[in-house]
Amino acid sequence: MTVNWSEETNLDVLEHELVGAPIIPSGVEKKDPKDIKVLLGLSGGVDSAIAAWVLKEQGFDVTCCFMRNWDSFANGDVAGNPDLLNDVCPQEQDYHDAQAVADKLGLTLLRVDFVREYWDDVFSTFLKEYERGRTPNPDILCNQFIKFDAFFNYAMKNGFDAIATGHYCSIQVENDFTWLARAADLNKDQTYFLAQVAKEALAKTMFPLGTLIKPQVRKIAAMLNLDSVMTKKDSTGICFIGERNFRQFLSNYLPAKEGEIIDLETGTVLGKHQGVLYYTIGQRKGLHIDRFAGPWFIAAKDVQTNRLYAAKVDNKQWLDSDRCRVEKINWIVDEDYKFPKHCTVKFRYRQKDIPIELEVDGNCANVYYPQKSAAVTPGQEAVFYDGDKCLGGGVIEEVYIQDDNVFEKIKTKADQSYHG
Repeated sequence: MTVNWSEETNLDVLEHELVGAPIIPSGVEKKDPKDIKVLLGLSGGVDSAIAAWVLKEQGFDVTCCFMRNWDSFANGDVAGNPDLLNDVCPQEQDYHDAQAVADKLGLTLLRVDFVREYWDDVFSTFLKEYERGRTPNPDILCNQFIKFDAFFNYAMKNGFDAIATGHYCSIQVENDFTWLARAADLNKDQTYFLAQVAKEALAKTMFPLGTLIKPQVRKIAAMLNLDSVMTKKDSTGICFIGERNFRQFLSNYLPAKEGEIIDLETGTVLGKHQGVLYYTIGQRKGLHIDRFAGPWFIAAKDVQTNRLYAAKVDNKQWLDSDRCRVEKINWIVDEDYKFPKHCTVKFRYRQKDIPIELEVDGNCANVYYPQKSAAVTPGQEAVFYDGDKCLGGGVIEEVYIQDDNVFEKIKTKADQSYHG
């Protein structure tokens, strides 16, 4: 719950109102904050900086840790990299900014490398999915394999009782189980990106920003004179890699292969694409269809034939589905939890919750939404919610409309009229 505040609110008031009793996750046996050793991931950004401050104010024994997960030169990150000629690469600048925060707060900062783990578990998976013509989410993979696996295991092996991050989300402890729950700042809530995190790791994780909203975080940073981060813009781009010209960046690892863009309604060849891997379902910009009146959007991708199927925007029904199959679901629920027949789902991060009927089959589920939803895309993540609690998430494998596979329906329609 947020509190009333204004730009004139002083730090003492914010501290009193916002730094309440800590929520200790169920997997931590110690209950006195001063006895609990917490390793916090300090990224060099404002969110993790204020997370460190909150934990310290709550009395925890806090150590900070900066993670280095990407090596541009070793990983061949050349094309599309705007930072190659910089005197200091962004990752090193982030480390200096994190060190400045740690020094200001009087906390120790460690530094660890997970470059190999990131390549093996995150980036390789990322590339394999793109080769299949799918659009994976690197932030989800990074949380799953790095922050809440490699980093978590590092903390446990080095005598820490818990980890913490600057994510906007919260935990709820009920009957000795730790639930992942939405943040007070719903505009910044990041539970979607944490849906693949193991519940064993969440049972020893703290999210100090769960009750804060972003303007409060910025305000506290200014009051603390955290010069290195208080006005620093939020990180964007690929998790731990940063901003890139995405098409050029991918060309370092997946060579482009030109192919046809086909009007699925008429079979007409509308133009050429630069590689099906570089396009997403529903995409409208950057199609370069100049000879035929549009506007157009991408309705489907066929990796096997190297074709893109496009339709005019007044034919958006080709994006609709009313059911999907979700697999490889990581359920973050108590073993006694009874799944509701009706709950909600997000198929994309910024999407509003969609009411659904859920049919659970182990770590798979059939998801029904008769009101229809647009651009539900295989390879992306479906994340389930019961109110504020995040139940977990999995990979969208197949998408249907009135029992027809959407991709097969589009492909059949285009093939019947194709005259390339």
